Parts: sequence; structure tokens; C-alpha cells
Amino acid sequence: MAVARALGDVDLVSIDSMQVYRGMDIGTAKPSPEERAEITHHLLDLVDPSHEFTVAEFRVAYSAAIEAVGALDRRALLVGGTGLYHRVVIDDFDLPGQWPDVRAELETEHDTVELHRRLGELDPSAAAKMDPRNRRRVVRALEVTIGSGRPFSSFGPGVDDYPASDVVQIGLRWPREVIAARIATRVRRMIDDGLVDEVASLAARGLSRTAAQALGYKEILAMFDGRIGEDEAIDTIIARTRQFAVRQERWFRRDPRVRWIDIEHDPVAEATAVVIEALDT
Repeated sequence: MAVARALGDVDLVSIDSMQVYRGMDIGTAKPSPEERAEITHHLLDLVDPSHEFTVAEFRVAYSAAIEAVGALDRRALLVGGTGLYHRVVIDDFDLPGQWPDVRAELETEHDTVELHRRLGELDPSAAAKMDPRNRRRVVRALEVTIGSGRPFSSFGPGVDDYPASDVVQIGLRWPREVIAARIATRVRRMIDDGLVDEVASLAARGLSRTAAQALGYKEILAMFDGRIGEDEAIDTIIARTRQFAVRQERWFRRDPRVRWIDIEHDPVAEATAVVIEALDT
């Protein structure tokens, strides 16, 4: 927000896989109506949370947003932290389609290691790069390999390659203890702001598989089901968000193109000048 305010010709483009869902506001830390009235934001509230939104759909929406920003002779500042979405729009991955019938058949096999063994027979290159216990990735790789008739590994260079890009990427790096404290404060604020009621309202209308797995929402849904109490739900949200922050940093740290800023106290004050400089070069 500070960068857009300072420059005057910048729109914010959200690269967040959960902020695309309407009504998922508190748990995704979506900009407030006042902030969105002040600065134009793109790629928020694209679909209802009952919709199984895909990364392919996101890429189409992103292209339209960037075209709209350019048509108004404005500049786009990408914000958010969904790593795969960043790579898809920055590096223009060749995205495979979806084969629901194939996926449904694969899901009947409950042994993820066995599915990984099967992937190893069909696409050894893809299998070698995957944790055999990562069910979501293994099932997706098999779905694509079987459904398309092409090895999953043949779809683009993959996330381990970092080609040259015109996009300037800036990452904010915090001491772990500071991140942990900020996460705990944020989660408790979300609860105070009405996260439980928000999840209840959305659940009554139906949530897609992806939306129901969102941090904060998954744990509150478990509380509604009676599997955990409220205190445990809050503690679990905090713990899983901290784990996600670690994974997120590791994802972006692998990308040599990212310029890192070590934050000591105030991220707005310490990062704004660097981002403005990058936009103006």
C-alpha cells in the first residue's frame, strides 16, 4: 500500500491462492474495503469458495489483469506469497489440464507410497523429485501422466529451473522469533475479528476441497466437527502458520533471482524505498 500511495500510478496484483475466494476475508488477511477503495487491487474475490479454482484459471485471470493495468498506462506490483502461482505467472509454465476420472480412480488407492512406486514406473524423473509421502503431488503427477499420455516431467522445465526474467522479485526476511510472535498476534486478532463466524457462514454454503484446506479455515472446520476444541484450534492455526512460513521462505530462497531485504523493525519503512527503486528502474 505504501508503495502505491507514494507512486500514484501503481496497481496491486494479488498472487494469493486463497484471496481469490469471495467471503474468505479475515482468514486470508484480505485488504479492507477502505484499502481497496483507495488503491486498485486485482485478482481478489474471483470465485465463490465452493469452486475448485485452479492454477490454470489463475494464469488466465492474471494475464487479463496485467493487460488491464497496462491499458490504463499504469504499473503492476505483484504481492502475496503463493509460490507456485508466482512461478506460473513469472515463468509462464506449460500447465497440464485436469482429468477428474483419472484422479478419482487414483484416490481409491490409499497407499501413497504405492502410488509413488507406480509413478516411478511411468515417469522416473518426476518421481525422483518428489517426497513419496506427498500425496497431493504424487496423485497430481500420476493424473497428468495417465490422463495426458505424457510424462508429468515433460511439462516445462519445472520449479527447479530459474530462467532469466524481467520481473524484479523482492523478498522480506525476518528473524524466526519475530515471525513467530507476529503470527501468534495475527491469528488471535483474526479470531477476535470474527474468523469463527466467517468460517461458519462459508461452510453453510459449501467449500471446495482447496478452500477447506486453507490455513485457519481447516482448523475451525475441525472444531465445528467436534474433533478439537477452540483453544486447540487456535494453537494449531498458529503452529501450522509458522510451519507454512518456514516452507514459504525455503521455496523463495531457492530462487536466485529474489533480492532479499532483512527486516529489523518496520517492514513498510525498511522495504518501501527498495521496492520503489526497483519499479523505477
